[in-house]
Amino acid sequence: MSAASLIDVEAVSKSFLIPSVRRDTVREHVFGVFEPRRFEQLHVLDRVSFTLRRGETLGIMGRNGCGKSTLLRILCGIYIPDGGRVGVHAGITPILELGVGWNPELDAVDNVYLMGTVLGLTLRGISAQLDGILAFAELDRFARLKLKHYSSGMASRLAYAVAFAAVREVLVLDEIFAVGDAGFRARCEARYGELREAGHTVLMVSHDPRTISTFCDRALLLDGGSLIAEGTGAEVAARYVELLTATP
Repeated sequence: MSAASLIDVEAVSKSFLIPSVRRDTVREHVFGVFEPRRFEQLHVLDRVSFTLRRGETLGIMGRNGCGKSTLLRILCGIYIPDGGRVGVHAGITPILELGVGWNPELDAVDNVYLMGTVLGLTLRGISAQLDGILAFAELDRFARLKLKHYSSGMASRLAYAVAFAAVREVLVLDEIFAVGDAGFRARCEARYGELREAGHTVLMVSHDPRTISTFCDRALLLDGGSLIAEGTGAEVAARYVELLTATP
């Protein structure tokens, strides 16, 4: 580990076992009870290595299914790698699956307190930021409406607003600038800029070449679970476009 690194990933691999024969009907389950299930191994990550340095924004790009989300979940401790080593040397605030942990029977204010404490905020800290969180999400009028009546877009805005208020040293973002309307995306970009100016370290996944080129000091390109390119945000964004447009 270098003195400036906050995350070190060394030769990380991950695979999953998936059933090779599906059983969908009751008959298939009944008559297949004595037949052993057969599985095939799906290799998602193959010996991926990189370092996230203090104060930088590192982007990750790749086609769907290349292992980006799996990698983020490993870094956040949700998955355990099959091989390799992950060293995390700072507190992480993950913004991955929006709204996981919401209680649909509670209103927005109660859910802010619920998720804020899960993300490490104190009750006093949440109270001090509550008005700002609701304003950022443009949900002031709906603060006492139960979340089960929210649209997916409203719930997403609330999730991002809470996470942005609870940022630790490292912020992990999964397709943040793809959520909400143009106005909300502009606010997210402005908030990201404030965090970057304050010295926070950011790891972001995006399919958008403009986002990676504009916001990332450095970027990685994954394909088929392997790291195939590393460079500046602009360089990796260009390689990603080439990968998408290449003739199969």
